[in-house]
Amino acid sequence: MLRPVALLALLLAAPAAAQVPDHAALRDRFYFGAGVFFPQTTTQAQLDSSRLGVGTNIDFEQSLDMARSKTVPSVFGRWRFGERWRLDAEYFELNRTGERTLDRDVQWGELVLPAGSGVTSQFDFSDLRVSVGYAFFRAPDKELGVGFGLHLASYDVRLSTRTQGSDGEDVLAPLPVLSVYGQFALTDRWAVGSRLDRFSLSYDKYDGSLTSLGLDLTYQPFRHLGFGAGYRGLFIRMNADGDRATLRFRQTFEGPLLFVNASF
Repeated sequence: MLRPVALLALLLAAPAAAQVPDHAALRDRFYFGAGVFFPQTTTQAQLDSSRLGVGTNIDFEQSLDMARSKTVPSVFGRWRFGERWRLDAEYFELNRTGERTLDRDVQWGELVLPAGSGVTSQFDFSDLRVSVGYAFFRAPDKELGVGFGLHLASYDVRLSTRTQGSDGEDVLAPLPVLSVYGQFALTDRWAVGSRLDRFSLSYDKYDGSLTSLGLDLTYQPFRHLGFGAGYRGLFIRMNADGDRATLRFRQTFEGPLLFVNASF
């Protein structure tokens, strides 16, 4: 049996309990960010016509000289309501055009374009992500949760020539997703967060899949202001049926994100 003096010495020699990190990203109710996204893109699309049949599958970056990379703004926010619930939203858009003389025959919707035709292309895209999440594990310095939401993906895809006019398709696709997410405070100033969204189903006039990835590292040296760097990846495969045509496309966006954030 330890004597009182020996027991006191043992307690004093024991390391102090580690302090639990207290980071604003896990504590504050409101969290907003704005930054710059640097995506690399790949785009393949075809426009089938109900009258002319299956269209030509086109690589927009390679065949139509559309830029593979572009710098675009991105905004996001989070609202914590209750002890375990959160509402997340994020938005970016990427609008591109290209000009190219075709080196092969192309059918695009109602347009039949022979090799040698000068073509102007347009591919405008925006994505609004909204998700409600529930943390099944929650502690002051960490959380793990699941969510349900949607990616509201908007497309305006068009080819045009001086001689034959233009043809294209506007698509506004609300794509429901299931999400898993995690957030961890490394110290009082550093935190890391990640999420995965997944959709794969056929409903109404849409058929396809979507995978979205996000990873953020946040440094918050001030009470209400911080800075961060992250990664975003968005991978979409979709068929969208219209009244007179079907737009089929595969598209990827992935690259780094730099941002500033405010929370309170």
